[in-house]
Amino acid sequence: MTWIALILAVLVLWFASLCKVFLESMSASKSAFLNDGASSKRRNVLVVIAHPDDESMFFAPVINYLTSMHHNVRILCMSTGNADGMGSVRKEELQLASVVLKDGFGNVWNWDLLASIIDDEIRTHSIDLIITFDNYGISGHCNHCDVHQGVRKLMHDALGGRHLEAWEIISPNIVRKYIGPLDIWLSIMFSRLDKDGQSHCLLNLDLRKSYAAMAQHSSQWVWFRKLFVTFSSCTYVSTLKQIA
Repeated sequence: MTWIALILAVLVLWFASLCKVFLESMSASKSAFLNDGASSKRRNVLVVIAHPDDESMFFAPVINYLTSMHHNVRILCMSTGNADGMGSVRKEELQLASVVLKDGFGNVWNWDLLASIIDDEIRTHSIDLIITFDNYGISGHCNHCDVHQGVRKLMHDALGGRHLEAWEIISPNIVRKYIGPLDIWLSIMFSRLDKDGQSHCLLNLDLRKSYAAMAQHSSQWVWFRKLFVTFSSCTYVSTLKQIA
């Protein structure tokens, strides 16, 4: 009887969490992130990822929020995901997933080279804001961590007086990572406890679009990734923190 009550409680909370996400998408009010009301300036945002499908698995709430606010969003992917010999296929899948969102494990990457590539992209497209992984990279993948370090190196060495903001997605711990939409309540609470305004909680404003984007990665859309997208809190919420 206790187990039945516990399961029912989890299901009710899961449903309530999904309702919260849905109501947020219907609400006229938005997060304070890059939102100054009617006078908000459209920003040129660069989302820096390591592999095709990162944008759909980890950054969907952020990208959906940015596009809903009519900011200009570009995705810079640092590899073709060729660890399994499917690089050309995954490159095409990334392009398809990016359209939906907008309307070699073990090899350490060179941080200087990453910073140089990011810098070229910034100069070419007049980027004024970067979003990337934090130093754990959500899954702990070494290349996710390398991308973070490349961005930090750029911010430290190569700005040359330019105004550029950089933000990172905070990695949830292993428990929060796999409790699906239930994590939105914890993310909202921790974000509100941050009094200096350097942390923002973004709920996914279009869950269907996130699933559709991930489905574009047909070579990766296998049963365990379908489970990941369903049960990962990264599908439902992202917490951003500014990189100093």
